Amino acid sequence: MSESAVNNAIEVCGLVTHYGQRRILEDVNMNVREGEIMIIMGGSGSGKSTLLRHLLGLHLPTAGSIRLLGRDITTATAEEILALRRNMGVAFQGGALFSSLTVGENVQLPLREHTDLDERTMAIMARMKLEVVNLGGFENLMPAQLSGGMIKRAALARAIVMDPKLLFFDEPSAGLDPVVAAELDELILRLRDAMKMTIVVVTHELESAFKIADRITVLDSGRILMSGTVAQVRKSDNVRVQDLLNRRPRSEEIDADAYLHRLTEGHV
Repeated sequence: MSESAVNNAIEVCGLVTHYGQRRILEDVNMNVREGEIMIIMGGSGSGKSTLLRHLLGLHLPTAGSIRLLGRDITTATAEEILALRRNMGVAFQGGALFSSLTVGENVQLPLREHTDLDERTMAIMARMKLEVVNLGGFENLMPAQLSGGMIKRAALARAIVMDPKLLFFDEPSAGLDPVVAAELDELILRLRDAMKMTIVVVTHELESAFKIADRITVLDSGRILMSGTVAQVRKSDNVRVQDLLNRRPRSEEIDADAYLHRLTEGHV
């Protein structure tokens, strides 16, 4: 195995995805190094959410491979995927907390699914992770009693309760005020440094991305425009990248034949 492969926690090669006849991702190649924070950015419809679902093993691509911690999840068995997920944590955009469970019970869910720990041990581990995200003492509250920022942090506590090697975060700053968003950014940085996690964040928030990223991958229309450091992305001479950074609306030429075909046939 090459040195680059050893140091990569995630490797995506030649990824192609279709929804029906529509191509969503086209020849996506990306690697995420061990212990780095990779930001995936792009406009609406760029394919970033689809790429995240593939990285989580929720959907199989049309073609290509995805290696997580050395395992190709496109060919792995259900048992292998389950074992791999013990090393993965996911914090979803809306938190995805179960409203009928307390905060502590929500955080314990991965432990209940993947371990045989006793109730006391699970409760202690949940409280430890709630302390990490500055929610110590809130384990008996219900999700409805939490603010938006607190829900995000509770979801993060659940994502890290098993000390995963990989952490995936979907739009961490969405819907938060600037102060709370900045606090969450700092928390993500501390987690990377303290727990040596490899972190993938999907976001459209430029300020947050520039603050926490080691590298940024920019998607547009299902293709990767570039991957690079914050400085490299800022200095990029790619028009699409600069449109995204400067919030410039883009104008596209319309293919008359393709437009007519969509109207008459109902698909691309």
